[in-house]
Formats: sequence, structure tokens, C-alpha cells
Amino acid sequence: MRRILYSFWSACLLLGHSAMAQVPSYQARPADIEGAADGCAQARISNASQVAYASLNHRQKMALYDVSFYKLDLSLENTSRNVGGAVRIKARALASGLDSLAFELYPTYTIDSIVVDGRKSPGLRRAAGDVTAALPQAVAPNTFFNALIYYRGTAPNSNSAAIGNALNTVADGGFKVNTTWSLSEPYNAYEWWPCKQVLTDKADSSEVWVTTSATNKVGSNGLLMGVSPQPAGKVRYEWKSRYPIDYYLISVAVAPYIEYINYANPVGGPRIPIVNYVYNQAALNAYRTEIDRTPGFLENYSRLVGLYPFASEKYGHSMAPIGANSGMEHQTMTTQSSFTFTLTAHELFHQWFGDNVTCGAWEDIWLNEGFASYGEYISLGQFSSADAARQWMNTAQNTAMLLPGGSVFVSDTSNVNRIFDSRLSYKKAATIIHMLRYLLQDDEKFFRALRTYQTTYAGRTARTRDLQRIFEAEAGEPLQYFFDQWFRGQGYPTFALRWNQVGQKVYLQSTQTASMPTITSFFKTDIDVQLQFTDGTSRIVRFRQDQPTTAMALSDTRVVQSISVDPAQWILKNLGPITRDNGLVLSSRSAKMASTLSVFPNPCRNELKLTDFSSVRAQAEVLDATGRVVLRQSVAGAAPTVDTRTLAPGLYHLRLISPDGTVSHARFVRAAE
Repeated sequence: MRRILYSFWSACLLLGHSAMAQVPSYQARPADIEGAADGCAQARISNASQVAYASLNHRQKMALYDVSFYKLDLSLENTSRNVGGAVRIKARALASGLDSLAFELYPTYTIDSIVVDGRKSPGLRRAAGDVTAALPQAVAPNTFFNALIYYRGTAPNSNSAAIGNALNTVADGGFKVNTTWSLSEPYNAYEWWPCKQVLTDKADSSEVWVTTSATNKVGSNGLLMGVSPQPAGKVRYEWKSRYPIDYYLISVAVAPYIEYINYANPVGGPRIPIVNYVYNQAALNAYRTEIDRTPGFLENYSRLVGLYPFASEKYGHSMAPIGANSGMEHQTMTTQSSFTFTLTAHELFHQWFGDNVTCGAWEDIWLNEGFASYGEYISLGQFSSADAARQWMNTAQNTAMLLPGGSVFVSDTSNVNRIFDSRLSYKKAATIIHMLRYLLQDDEKFFRALRTYQTTYAGRTARTRDLQRIFEAEAGEPLQYFFDQWFRGQGYPTFALRWNQVGQKVYLQSTQTASMPTITSFFKTDIDVQLQFTDGTSRIVRFRQDQPTTAMALSDTRVVQSISVDPAQWILKNLGPITRDNGLVLSSRSAKMASTLSVFPNPCRNELKLTDFSSVRAQAEVLDATGRVVLRQSVAGAAPTVDTRTLAPGLYHLRLISPDGTVSHARFVRAAE
């Protein structure tokens, strides 16, 4: 398909619905239209002014080894922030070998001992959260080693950490259940366990063992391998995951939960248990309907962007009072304060975007949060209504434009409030994804790009440039301009449109201004214009605005009644006046619009040459026999050509549109090879 209208897209999402879990019918509420971004962001930020990084020197030391496995064997209770136990790090020394082990742990913890390959470290050095342990014997290059770190203490509760407390203990105000839970993103896993906080060094696998009172349950990553009785009325929950995982996605949640399990059955995949740890029966009664939406969400996402990445283990939720309508996408077991449509949809989509493929730097957090937010939009369109999805996107676009500027690229990653800015990293990021979809003009290509991203970087990290390359391959053209203006640039465009109709000719002139012209002076983009005719019919035309003022002319025998810009709401934009200007044709050179263009060779195979091209540049559109635009290219220079290699053999119509609105035409035949 060439042109994707909103109603058609909605219908596409409904294909195959009968194969998915029956999700309860749903009428979107105002909170769902606003989305989960504010709650999700709020779970990660505080008024703290400082961020505890490892020092540059310490990060260089940690870069000397690659983590392959973490095992946490800890004692925790649901009423205390006390932590004690051992963490095992299995890693491989890199090319230069290793004579000391560098890791991170909050400075108030006591380290009882560090044992590497069965031998105790002779000493350690601590500076704030940086810990360096001397090795009793150097580790040779490219050799695996095991380190056991025995420690104890109380997780900080000063609210001075970047996200409040990485390990917290609070009673839920409504259900009166006390819970201890973790939330380590972005820099604060070290507040409750010794680790290497480097995004690009995912562990290949992990285990989380927690000993607690027998009245508690413990939620964590992967599969529950067993619950072992321990002395003094304790039990040990033993969770194990065989998927790569980033440090901040390792989690615990401890409370006297009850368990509720439902199942997803994605096409082409196994039956996936969704394990829900909820406070009590009252909480389950309150949220069961919303929890039961999860299987359908998972099946739909699997259909669109690839099978749930952790299908051989589970998905699930652990409740914790982390903030109103808030959640954290811990791998395979999200932590949520409650269950609402958009919150559950948001955190689940993170399992693909954020967990399976993690942003390779916090500068690129939009790759996590923008896609998770777009998951809300997808789910509303699938399980609520096209109108609810449209309202969600309208809210996202309006939120992004609350201020004239702001870059989605995070230039200051020491500012956690900026990393998780709901306006930029969530809402504006989601509108960028929506515009990438519009740019491709084909949902098959769009979702194929997302599947390619998932399979290419599964279990790894990716940067914006990686996503860009995948979309360039689908678009068949460089997209640096798009990412420069929307990802690194600031602001948004405003479009003002003048139009006129003289006989069977309709003239359009679009003028664009930018909200932050000193930073991003212009937004090159395609844009749809809808012509509404007096006979009740309508027509949508798409043209490329590649300069501040762009004109075009077209033929139509119907009488135009009104014109609207971007009626399907694809572009992040503001709208200026749309006015009829009876003098527009007099100031236009579009009277030459019916000129004939000479082309050769005709028939052609690989390229079509334009012999009497008189403009500096123009937009070439190729239409097939049904009138569909099947190819669009920019042409320029003294002897321009149109690349026809992607066209099937047949008869085509070439339309050449110059920046001043001049339109030229030609017919040609694409010959068989």
C-alpha cells in the first residue's frame, strides 16, 4: 500500500484478532488517553540534585572484563531495607588481563570478603561507590573467572539517589500490605547489590535467590526453579533466567502476595504463563479485569513485532507501591503499582523495547520509552477504538508542543529528570515513531523494520543510528535529515496553507515556520492535504515540503469546498491559517503545469533519463496503471535520471513537480529483464 489512511490502519490492526486472547471490551478513559508516561517517568525521578556515577577511572577498570552471569543470593524481608548475602559475578577478562576487580556498591555497605576463583582478595579500596579488589592471582586474557562478594547493610533511604531509593519498603495505602521492592534504573542498582552498571555489558544469564519469611512470596526474573525451606521459619525463592539481561532490569519484590496466573497463546509460539503477584484477594478483585487484558496485549505485540522475547520463561507482574499508576519494566516480571489499560500495555511493550533490545546509552532512552509509549497507541487502536488511539496521539502531540523546544536526544545524562522527561522521552518520542511509520507509507515495511530491529539486536543494546539504518533499508533512501531534525533537533513546524481553484486546476502553496528556528530552521517532510468537494467526496494528495514555501498544482473537475492539512494526524505540527487566495494562480508559474516531458530510453530497464528538465530540482512520482504512486524520488542536476529498477514490467505515468508548482508529465514502459 502506498497511502495509509487512519481508518485503513485501524482495520489492519484488527486482522487476525480472532486468533488472539479475548480481551474484555474497553472504552478508553481520560487517564488512558493521557497515557502512562507521567506515572512511568515519575517512578524513576525525584528532586535529587546529584547522580552517583562511577568515576571515569573506575569505568575504565570495569571495561577490562565482560560479565556473563550474575547470581544474587540475599536475605530480604517485606518490612525492612536490610540486605545481606552474596553476589556471584562470572566474567571474562578481556585482552589485557586482570590484576584487580572493579565494581560498584553503595559506600555504607560492609564488605565482609571478596573471593575470586576460590581465593580471598588480599585487600580492597573504596571511593564513594567505587570498589576495587586486589586479586590474589592475575586473570589471564580471555579467561573466565568467578568472584563472590559477601556484604551486608541497609539500603539508603535518604532520597538523595537519582530515583529516590533503589530498594524501598512501604505499605500500600489502599490495601495495607507492606512491600519491599527494587527499582534500579538508571544508575542505582549498586544501592542494593554489587554490580557493574554499564548498559552495553549485559549478563548472558542470571539467578536471583531470596531468603525471606515463609509468609512472603518473592517475584523476580525468569523461572521459579523452586522454593526451598530454610531454618527459623524461612523459605528461599530461587529464580533463574537464561536470557541476557541488563543490570538495572534485575529485580526483587517481596510481600505476602497471592498468585494469579493466566496465559497467552501467541501464534507460532509456546503457551506463555503470565504470573501475577498481587497483594491480596481484594487487590485481585479490583484489578482482575485489567490483568486479564495482558494475554491479548502480548499476543498482538508478538504478531506485529515478533514473538515475545522471553517466551520460554514467563511474563508477569509484582505489585509494589511505587507511585500512582506507575510501573517499571523488570525483565519478565514488571513491577506495577496498579493495573490500567495503558500502563499495562506500556510496560509489556518494554519487554521488546528496553529489555530484549536495550538502549546502548541513556542519550538514546527514547528507544526504550518512545516505543513503550507507542505500544499504548497500538493497543488502544486494537482493543479499544480508532478514536481512542487518535485521541491518544493528539494528546501526545499536544504534550510535545507544550514548549517550543527540547531535544529527544539527551545531552545531559547526569540529569535523571531529563532522561525521563515525559514530554520528550515519552510523548515526543512516540510521535517520532509515528512519523517514521508515515514516512514508510506501508505498515508491512514499518512492522518489518521493528521485527528486524528486534532480531538483529536481540539480547543486546542498540543506538539510534542502528534503528536509523534499519529504517533506511526499508525506505530505500538516507534518513539522516529525519533524525537530525526530529531526534537531535528541537521544536516542530507550523504549516500555513493558501489555495485556489481556477477551472479544473487546484493550486496549493504551503509555508512552513519552525518553533525553534535558530536550532532547527526547517523540517523536511511529506504532508497530506485533503480536498473536500461540494459533492460530498474528498481526495487526499501528498507532497514533499522540502523548502519553507512549496507549491503544487493538480487537476480535478470537482469543486473544492474546503481543505485540511494532515487530516490523519501523522505529523507533529501546529497549523496556521488555511485560506483561499484568489490571486494565487496569478503569482504562480503553474500555468505550465500541463507541459510534456521527454524521456528515454522508452521502454527502459534500469533508469529513465529526463531530456528537457529545466528546474534546479523536482519531485518525481511514478504512477502505475491504477493511479497508485509506486515510486517517489528527488531529481536534480543538468541530466537527471529516475531509478526504475524496483518497478515491475509495465506501463507507467511519470509526474514531475518542481518547487514552484510546475508539473510535467510523461508515459513510459518498464521493460522486462
